[in-house]
Amino acid sequence: MNTYAYARVSAKDQNLERQLAAFHSFGIEKNRIFADKKSGKDFERKEYKKMIKKMKSGDLLVIKSIDRLGRNYDRIIAEWAHITNTIGADVLVLDMPLLDTRTKAETLVGKFISDIVLQVLSFVAENERENIKQRQAEGIRAAIGKGIKFGRRPTEYSNEFLSVAYDYIEKRISSETARHLLGLKKNNFYYHIYRIKELYY
Repeated sequence: MNTYAYARVSAKDQNLERQLAAFHSFGIEKNRIFADKKSGKDFERKEYKKMIKKMKSGDLLVIKSIDRLGRNYDRIIAEWAHITNTIGADVLVLDMPLLDTRTKAETLVGKFISDIVLQVLSFVAENERENIKQRQAEGIRAAIGKGIKFGRRPTEYSNEFLSVAYDYIEKRISSETARHLLGLKKNNFYYHIYRIKELYY
């Protein structure tokens, strides 16, 4: 049996140290710790997929909290089932000892409680992601409304540029329409969109 650990943060400038320290304290070998710096909206993550391919029946996956696994309710539930049922591995959530599949529920009540805890925490994880997105969107709208120009010098974005970029980010217009309105080539367009999302979205 092998013990693996998975850590995740959403952005490249965020720190993984707190999660890694917890894994080291648990005694997990460094070469069995996998970490991604990517959004939890889905499971298309390089290190996570690499880890799942290595896992076998009887192995243990350790995560710090359920939101480090992901932030999409349906996907968390499905992925949990894939790990525990399809692969046959166990999962331990350090911040929530009730979520430890090594302790097999002896009664229907015990299993019922574990299932409820998983579903509630998964819902909370997704709900927080939606709240973050809403706060970020409100930040963009406020910036546009106040005529704020931002970006690394010497680039400054006009209100018109921000408005078009915001419409594209919110999927109200296509990338082709946005590029046409801004007069940008494809690579240059995505460069600026990335900067705007990185700072405000």
